[in-house]
Amino acid sequence: MALPEDEAKQTPESGEETFENEALKQEASEQETPEQEASEQIEADNGDGSSGQQGTDDELELLGDEALATALLEVEKFRDLALRAEAEMQNLQRRTARDVENAHKFGVEKFVQNMLPVVDSLEKAIESTGDNADAIAQGVRLCHKLMVDTLNKEGVEIIDPVGEPFDPNEHQAMSMVENPDMEPNSVLAVVQKGCKLNGRLVRPAMVMVTKAPADQAPVGPAPETTE
Repeated sequence: MALPEDEAKQTPESGEETFENEALKQEASEQETPEQEASEQIEADNGDGSSGQQGTDDELELLGDEALATALLEVEKFRDLALRAEAEMQNLQRRTARDVENAHKFGVEKFVQNMLPVVDSLEKAIESTGDNADAIAQGVRLCHKLMVDTLNKEGVEIIDPVGEPFDPNEHQAMSMVENPDMEPNSVLAVVQKGCKLNGRLVRPAMVMVTKAPADQAPVGPAPETTE
């Protein structure tokens, strides 16, 4: 049987053990709290990282769309410039071809203008000889024919509109003459023959134009005359 003294001695020791156990538990709980906070912080950081990564992906996608739109605009711009350059090049080629063709067709225009007075002089000489059949007159006629034939081979057309209607595009009226035997605004006589080179007028024909007699109403507007 235990003595009261032994029980008294054992009671403080068990109380001390209980106090020590409670202190250890509190210390353990205090040590777990920072670890738990650290774990929660890590989880929070992980959560924030996912949101940040998603935000970065959205920004990159937005920048990619803007870059694509800009690139498409640049492509359309350079395509328009290329089409314009191609059209200008085609126009330049057509103009160059036309200029070359005109140079071939009308390169002798100045020469023809210089030769026309020679033809005029030969015609005056032929008119002055009349029906003379001597060698000189025949020689002049032959030279005139040879000259006109040579000019015709080069695309020259002599304009001699006697009896034709007056054409202001090819004729130059020198005077108006009443003539009841001809239609008004017809060419009565040619003072100087005209000339065309491959369809282009080099020199208009100087002509005298008929008009209706004073007792008749004019058929059309009278051409302008050169005094």
